Amino acid sequence: MTNPSASASPLVTVERVHAAQAIAEETGVDLLVLTPGADLRYLCGYDAHAMERLTALAVPRTGEPFLVVPRLEAPMVDASPAGALGLELLAWDETDDAFAVLASAATARLGSAPSRVGVGSRTWAEHALGVQRALPGSTLEVASPVIDRLRMVKTPAEVEELALAGAAIDRVHARMGEWLRVGRTEAEVGADIAAAILAEGHVGVDFTIVGSGPNGASPHHELSGRTVEAGDVVVVDIGGETPTGYRSDCTRTYVVGGSAPAEVAEWYEVLHAAQLAGTAAVRPGATCEQIDAAARQVIDDAGWGEYFIHRTGHGIGLDTHEAPYIVAGNDLPLESGMAFSVEPGIYLPGRVGARIEDIVVCTDDGVRVLNNGPRELVELPG
Repeated sequence: MTNPSASASPLVTVERVHAAQAIAEETGVDLLVLTPGADLRYLCGYDAHAMERLTALAVPRTGEPFLVVPRLEAPMVDASPAGALGLELLAWDETDDAFAVLASAATARLGSAPSRVGVGSRTWAEHALGVQRALPGSTLEVASPVIDRLRMVKTPAEVEELALAGAAIDRVHARMGEWLRVGRTEAEVGADIAAAILAEGHVGVDFTIVGSGPNGASPHHELSGRTVEAGDVVVVDIGGETPTGYRSDCTRTYVVGGSAPAEVAEWYEVLHAAQLAGTAAVRPGATCEQIDAAARQVIDDAGWGEYFIHRTGHGIGLDTHEAPYIVAGNDLPLESGMAFSVEPGIYLPGRVGARIEDIVVCTDDGVRVLNNGPRELVELPG
């Protein structure tokens, strides 16, 4: 079903679906089944709500891809960018077995039941098991080896969406002195930051990490009732979703109501140098683990290596965390268009922590940095 009035998205084309089909055929995957989430939105532009009723894009190795959706949601699909792609829409009723509908249509297109079925890595278990039940002779596997090959390499239009997201989150960091003050709780600061993320053009807040004092030593600290004290070092890691679904993610570290202790200032300079080294190493052909090593080596050489306790970065796009992952053991070579974070950190348990994070894009001749606020330890008056 094609709806000529559906609003097409400049970021989504039917060629994406066909590219996934070509990779499936190349890798021997007979059928891809993508349920609500970033994979579905990436391939066809439908930002579906995840629920117990099955919604799925089915991409057989041969034959035409199709959408299986609850009939009550068919108008929403048709009005979305997916409606402009010309995909067949199979609407199922409440008394139908949606998984049988999917299995029957896929088998008809393939000429026989599929042997290998790739499901999205974040598909609900009840949906994956429903597919397995409807195709009892098939072997289920994650679809990531197929879909990630597409999603990892951003088009110029996607890069510009990430750049807009990065600029918006930079504007939020630039206002931190309005909220991050002595005597306020992390939760109070976080609420103000969340409101600003929306005011700067995001449609959703993914996270607001405000780790003050000893809480900064926990990389994924949750907002708490701790009151910011004079001289606290505070890690602020924030991000959200833009109207097109692309994400922001940027970390800066602040000292409030005073100057950083000499020891902190010393190792923060090491951290700053590590972040610059990791960014400078980005170029086509360099591997993900080489970028991790470039940042990590600086911290190791200065004697702080045991306090850098996570990978150097993660890919970003329609998900905040997606491939490629910038970590030891990942020998994937970078390609122009890959977007990811470079975010080394140093964390002294129970005492203090710091992290510097930018989103970068590998380009034909090096790297483009999408966050441009100061990376030095920013002193706020408090």
